[in-house]
Parts: sequence; C-alpha cells; structure tokens
Amino acid sequence: MAGHNGLVGSAIFRKLRAGGYRSLIFRNHSELDLARQADVENFFFSEKPEYVFLAAAKVGGIWANNSYPAEFIYSNLAVQTHVIHAAWENNVKRLVFLGSSCIYPKECPQPMKEDHLLTGKLEPTNEPYAIAKIAGVKICQSYNRQYNTKYLAVMPTNLYGPNDNFDPETSHVLPALIRKFHEAKVCNRPVGIWGTGNPRREFLHVDDLADAVIFLMNMKENIFNPIVCPPRAPLINIGYGKDISIRELAELIKEIVKFDGPIFFEPGHPDGMLKKLLDSSEMGKLGWKPKITLPAGIKNMYEWCLKQEIFSFPTPSCKS
Repeated sequence: MAGHNGLVGSAIFRKLRAGGYRSLIFRNHSELDLARQADVENFFFSEKPEYVFLAAAKVGGIWANNSYPAEFIYSNLAVQTHVIHAAWENNVKRLVFLGSSCIYPKECPQPMKEDHLLTGKLEPTNEPYAIAKIAGVKICQSYNRQYNTKYLAVMPTNLYGPNDNFDPETSHVLPALIRKFHEAKVCNRPVGIWGTGNPRREFLHVDDLADAVIFLMNMKENIFNPIVCPPRAPLINIGYGKDISIRELAELIKEIVKFDGPIFFEPGHPDGMLKKLLDSSEMGKLGWKPKITLPAGIKNMYEWCLKQEIFSFPTPSCKS
C-alpha cells in the first residue's frame, strides 16, 4: 500500500481492514521516501508484496497546481516510476495505479471515455500533474506489453471524504468550500468563491472509490486480464455518474453547514475546465456502481470534520 495516510490510500486501507485483510504492508513517509529509487527497491526486495495499490501522489487544487508545477510533475513522476519498476522487479501479481480525470483533454467530449486519452490539449492550470499521471498510464501499459505484467490504471473523478486536505491554499474545491462555509458561519462573514460558479464537476465519495478499487483487484483472471492486455491502455474510469455546478455545490454545502449569510463569486479567478464528467460505463458493465449520494457524503464529511476538530487549530481568523 503506497500512500496509506492520504485521502485515497486511507480509504482503501480502511476497506481492506474491514474486509478481513490482515497481511497489509505500509510505511510512513519518514520510514520510506518513495521519491528515492534505491529505498523503494530495497523495500520491495525485503517485503515482496504480491499486490500493490499505488495511491501515493502530490495533489492539489487550481492554486496549488499553478503555483508549484515543478513539484507536481517531478514528485508524481518519481514516485510512480520507482514503485511500478520495483513491482516488476519483484514479480508483483497485480498493481492498481490511481490516476486522475485531469488526464483527459480540456475540450474533451462529455462524458469522457477512456479512449479520449491523448486526443487533444490539456487544461493549462494542471498540465504538469496531468502529464505525470498520463505517464503513469503509459508506464503500466508499457510494462504490460513488454513483461506481461498485470498493472491497471484507474481514473477516478473528483474525490472527497475523511482525511481530505482542507488547507485553504492547496485543497480541492469541495473541502475548500466546506472550510470556507464553516469559518464564515463562525465569523459571521460572507463567502467568496473563485470563478463564475458555472463549471460543472463530478464528485465521488472516497469510500466508494475504495470499494471499486478492491472490486477490481479481486476480479477473476478471465475478466481482469482483458482490461490490462495490450494493445489497449490498461485504463478504466471510476465516477459518480452525475455532475453538479460549483454554484449548486456551494448552495448544497451552505445548507449542510447551516450557513445563512451571503455568497459571492469572483470571476477574475480561473474556472478551469467548464465540464468534467467521466463515462464510467465500463465499470457498470463489470457490475459495480457507487452507493453514497453526494448530499449524504458531504454531510458525513462535515460531521467527520467537526468530530476531528479539523477547523479548530488554528482558530479561524474573523478579521479577514
């Protein structure tokens, strides 16, 4: 398990534990730096994992991607390259690589299908991150082609849930809005939101993603193998199936947080892609579908934040 402390990795870890799996191998960043190739190779040689969930990644929203493009492309390329290569060297049976829907072109037809990969230009605001994730897909495909490995790249839509990043500068839109509305409620101030509010996004609860990933890892050989076999890219989308505008999302979060103040939008800031909806029909054909509705998932996430006192330290400033 690579990335077991993050949003995705922790959800997969919880799901595996709940399912009775006990032979789980994981390390904290202080124990194993996945960006150091020798350390990764030594770890794989020593532990000999049979199945690998590659969920470790540097992630962030529009501001973070715009501000730290070098870190986003370098860190993600290094981690995924080292882990996938070490998996091959140590005869890992199956590997699932977690990507992102931002791999698809900016002007991609909607909903976005797996075969839309590399058919157009990327969204500039997160291009370095997207290129790194595309490289991960192609590394899996190349190793499957040359070495007959069984490496699958899954492309989830926008995710949210427990252990998300709530940093106001680096978080994605949904956790950022939850924090904004909570602090506005505490401080009795209006909520300002970047962009026009018109872009539409799809959101999947991370527990549903964990369920889907374990479902894929456990598939029978006669079903799993055709998905990863050349010449097709070993790629499958995992989404919620419906999208929502940022304006509608803000209204939903406002209701859940019980904020009764005004909202205003800031069109001078970038919107990003106007629409991002995955075509997850391939997952549907395999017999999987999400279970957690967006309102229920956001309510669960906000209650988790309050229980964990996510917003208590530091106390939100009511001066700004």
